[in-house]
Amino acid sequence: MDTSIEQSLITLTTNPPIHNSVGIDSRDVGTPDNWIPRHPEMIRLTGKHPFNAEAPLSLLMEQGFITPNSLHYVRNHGPVPKLKWETHRLTVDGLVSKPLTLSMDNIESLPYKEFPVTLCCAGNRRKEQNMIKQTKGFNWGAAATSCAIWKGVPLSHILKLAGVEDGTHNKPRYVCFAGCDKLPNGYYGTSIPLEWAMNDANDVILAYGMNGERLPPDHGYPLRALIPGCIGGRMVKWLSSITVSDKESDSYYHYYDNRVLPPEYDMERATKEKIWYNPDYIINKLNINSAITTPAHNEQISLSSFVSTKEYTIKGYAYTGGGHKVTRVEISLDGGKKWLLANLTQPELEHPAVLNRGINPIPRFWCWSFWSISVPLYSFIRCEEIAVRAWDASHNTQPQEPTWNVMGMMNNCHFRVKVNTVSQGKEFFLAFQHPTQPGNNPGGWMVKPEPLPLKTAMVTGLSTTNNKKYSINQVEKHNAEGDCWIIIDKKVYDCTKFLKVHPGGIDAILINAGKDVTDEFNAIHSNRARSKLTNFYIGDLSEIPQAKI
Repeated sequence: MDTSIEQSLITLTTNPPIHNSVGIDSRDVGTPDNWIPRHPEMIRLTGKHPFNAEAPLSLLMEQGFITPNSLHYVRNHGPVPKLKWETHRLTVDGLVSKPLTLSMDNIESLPYKEFPVTLCCAGNRRKEQNMIKQTKGFNWGAAATSCAIWKGVPLSHILKLAGVEDGTHNKPRYVCFAGCDKLPNGYYGTSIPLEWAMNDANDVILAYGMNGERLPPDHGYPLRALIPGCIGGRMVKWLSSITVSDKESDSYYHYYDNRVLPPEYDMERATKEKIWYNPDYIINKLNINSAITTPAHNEQISLSSFVSTKEYTIKGYAYTGGGHKVTRVEISLDGGKKWLLANLTQPELEHPAVLNRGINPIPRFWCWSFWSISVPLYSFIRCEEIAVRAWDASHNTQPQEPTWNVMGMMNNCHFRVKVNTVSQGKEFFLAFQHPTQPGNNPGGWMVKPEPLPLKTAMVTGLSTTNNKKYSINQVEKHNAEGDCWIIIDKKVYDCTKFLKVHPGGIDAILINAGKDVTDEFNAIHSNRARSKLTNFYIGDLSEIPQAKI
């Protein structure tokens, strides 16, 4: 049994941990997640529900190598299941000789591993792609990545207990995971090759601990799959079943998510030609990526400080997948004509949880690295942008420009920060701009002007004058499944007939029924979805609310 962290430092309880530094966010009131403590500074990317969030980039970097649970990025497709340690069960079945049903106490009693792993969403930095053309996904910034110490039983140990075959079969086999989160298209599920799962060097575990605590609800309490070096979308949370099969997972979310399609394909063409089923486009391992975190977005340096300060330190992170090592990071200040080698630190190599594990016969690198480089301040005088690129042990590096794809995934182009000179009175400053800011937050040199709000003229067949007016009080009364109105950009829509065909499910609209959902709608919907709204338009929001009677 791996005892890499002193037991005295580990506090385990039978219920999801409640963090003193966080509480129930007002935005969760009235949603199925109104019982989950969350950090108030997490940036919500999909409105108030479901919870998809990343920490402010500067705040994330302040935490260092290990990210506190409350600031670790979160990707949820729907409400968080309210599960209990005492009653939760994991079933293991399929092509095994001894099917299992395990309690959490059973799982916790088995040999375990505990070590740091950096997780990353395949959509990290997606907003940069959305600035080129809207993808299917919402606006992740550059903080859809975090690092924690995970504890759990090796998946290979569980599979051996279930009597899985030793790999002498001729056909490929897969380990199919399914969670408890009931979604509009079934439970979230995915799969990985059995060969991958059975190789102990890959460190695949069923995790029940995170940073010395039980898993928080947002991170899969009480059990999740943890697959180092892989995209977060393969690490099923709220894990309830494992099935060994001769076929990949048949989950909707396995086929219609986490794929990089050729840039010529939109959703309609991809579905019509069934390109989703092409195994060449599935994403498993992370690609090489890096970002600049210092200077921060909108940071300024006074030109008068050049007299007293001679150097400035540029900083950032880098990661890669498949257990490979980040071998170098380079910075350019002249559009890529010359690259400067940054100082690279890899805290993983010095972390007690790694040192106490001993030597792995096949070295694996599961965590992000940090880099820095100090440059003379005068280097910025005629500098238009700072660019970064990282390299891994296979000599893969980042492309200069992004490659757009309809899912907006795996964006790893050079991260570029623009440098501008601005004046405030008689004082001049260097001002830095990142490409984007996460969610609907304004700012960033890639950001296009905000789309014009929906105008009455966009509503086919309706006059642009004398439209019916509704007060906010009138709209609030239409808040049920059989009578559902919403407000978007000061326009009122009757969505009652659309509820049952909404791709995100009925509940996603009902929790916002009778309310202004402009931010929620704009956070996750495409222009195509926006155009469909015209079918449900019934009038405008009155500027003066009517008094309640």
